[in-house]
Amino acid sequence: MLKDKHIIIIGGSSGIGIETARLALLQGARVTIASRSEEKLRKAKAKLDGNVTSYILDSTQETEVKDFFETVGPLDHLIVTAAETSGGAFLTTDTAQDRQMFENKFWGQYYVAKYGALKILPKGSITLFSGVVAFKAMVGSAILGAINAAVANLGKTLALELAPIRVNVVSPGIIDTPARSKMPADMRDSFYNGVANKLPVQRIGQAEDVAKGVLYLVTNGFVTGTVLHMDGGHSII
Repeated sequence: MLKDKHIIIIGGSSGIGIETARLALLQGARVTIASRSEEKLRKAKAKLDGNVTSYILDSTQETEVKDFFETVGPLDHLIVTAAETSGGAFLTTDTAQDRQMFENKFWGQYYVAKYGALKILPKGSITLFSGVVAFKAMVGSAILGAINAAVANLGKTLALELAPIRVNVVSPGIIDTPARSKMPADMRDSFYNGVANKLPVQRIGQAEDVAKGVLYLVTNGFVTGTVLHMDGGHSII
């Protein structure tokens, strides 16, 4: 179903992004991955087997995003997994840090959707990324929850405005990705185990779990305006 389709993955050099690229390549897609880090892109290309092109891109820079889409040309499906997130108490978190998080996760996806939509071929799609704290209030996640909620609403509205381009949103829960690699191993394991024990599925998510959900949204031509919850039941407990 994806054979010879051109898929662009912003944030495709690690975690959910690279796993989505891997699965798309297995289906015969032509994949373009973009990331801020040249080193991550180089390592990602070495791991991926198939027709892969890479670009250095800072999605928070509007002009850079616009130029990127002028360069890559027509595409079938656009996926945005790139985001740098953090948390902290609302009253004590640095405002500049919160603004930067909005730049990364909201405005980055906004720019990509705005300029990428102009290059999407008929029957194409856009997949954005929200997150569980948009739908489940958690202490220390006020700003991230607000950003995720904004992305979810953006996706639903764009499904109407950009039709017949399909626009959907993925909402992951706690996923084991390199994003938490800076945590001490024992602290990370304790955190994961604590969350897993509370979830209905009794485990933490893996990048492949979410990547499979992304490809479902990409390949099912009758799905648009949907938020796909990939959180192991986290949002309902």
